[in-house]
Amino acid sequence: MKFNKSSQLFLVSRVFLIAMAGLLAATLLTSCEITTIDFVFVASSAGSGSSSAGQIQTFDVDSESGAIRTGQPTVPSGGSSPAAMAVSSNYQHLYVINQGNDSVVHFTIGAYAVLTKADSVNAGNTPVALAVDTSGTYLYVLTGPEPAVLTVYSLSSSGAIGSITSQQTLSLSNVSSKYAEDVLVPTGVTVLANNNAVSGNGVFVTAYDQNAYNPGGPVTSTANPGWVFGYSIGSGGVLTPAANSPFEAGVKPSGIASDPTDRFVYVTDYASNELIGYSIHDGSTLVFLINGPFKTNNEPQALVIDPRGKYIYVANALSSSVASYSIDLATGTPASNIGASNSTDTEPVAIVVDAALGRFVYTANYLGNSISGFKLDPNTGELTATQASPYPSGAQPTAVASVPAGSHAVETITP
Repeated sequence: MKFNKSSQLFLVSRVFLIAMAGLLAATLLTSCEITTIDFVFVASSAGSGSSSAGQIQTFDVDSESGAIRTGQPTVPSGGSSPAAMAVSSNYQHLYVINQGNDSVVHFTIGAYAVLTKADSVNAGNTPVALAVDTSGTYLYVLTGPEPAVLTVYSLSSSGAIGSITSQQTLSLSNVSSKYAEDVLVPTGVTVLANNNAVSGNGVFVTAYDQNAYNPGGPVTSTANPGWVFGYSIGSGGVLTPAANSPFEAGVKPSGIASDPTDRFVYVTDYASNELIGYSIHDGSTLVFLINGPFKTNNEPQALVIDPRGKYIYVANALSSSVASYSIDLATGTPASNIGASNSTDTEPVAIVVDAALGRFVYTANYLGNSISGFKLDPNTGELTATQASPYPSGAQPTAVASVPAGSHAVETITP
């Protein structure tokens, strides 16, 4: 069949108009379907070099699928080698530690998750972990080793980092004088979720003894390698060691989290592939759960508890997986009875549950240069991979945090 020029022009114009209409319809449909319920912040390096500047990426979370997409422009982390992040309970402030320049940096979180650097302090030693109390009054920064120190900074009403109110140097001198000079390597810190309502206002720190656990190097101490240090928080933020602190914590504790009712603390043991559980007494004293510890997959690096206090999710670095555990609400016992572990990209080192409704779980995959996403079944705790997971990130992501979008409801529990 042959067409004259007029017919050809008409056909081409018609095809073009149909194509454009289809594209417009698809665009409108996509924009209507995507509703952002959370924002996810990811701390990583801008490149693979050790001196590469740190950065914080922002992702929007789709309310239905949990899929994430690039949101606000990436911002510098304020140094190199960002290692951890913490968000205030009112979701207006983000705090980041950078190991490359020993900095603790405060960002304000504006509308649509716009991050603006507000102020910073030098930690004086390599910062390892940090946490913010529920009231937004104090910032806890863990540094070390040699020495390993927990420092408390006051926070202003605007979230600015203020003066040091208290410091505690981690030591095993309370265990035995012969271990007093052992080098402790700090790994994590957690503050009780509702600490203002609990007598003693507990904060807990994990560390391991490098003299007793030193793969590839000399071992010069017979002390137990892993420990949890407990402190009560007094007037003005002053820390007081808990009775019988520190508490044994396996070989190499790597991550720590407390449940939202302030009754239990859980620690991952990287070296023994275990999850260790404790009950909390008098706000800052820990007692082993009698039927623990509990097996994990290989090299558990980090853990998170969902906002309902029903499930624990453990990121296993060597297994490249997330394992799910249900919590017996009466005893605190975790049971890995939710099915098989869920695969992530390579080497997950940080994990978070979305802040709005606790429906999605995300891991930062250090060697995968990516974020893995999962949808959380609130009735069973089971995880299923989100659409198109994993998602590309900056080089070697080390930390992940979440804030709710706009006025979405936030799942909370009080004792």
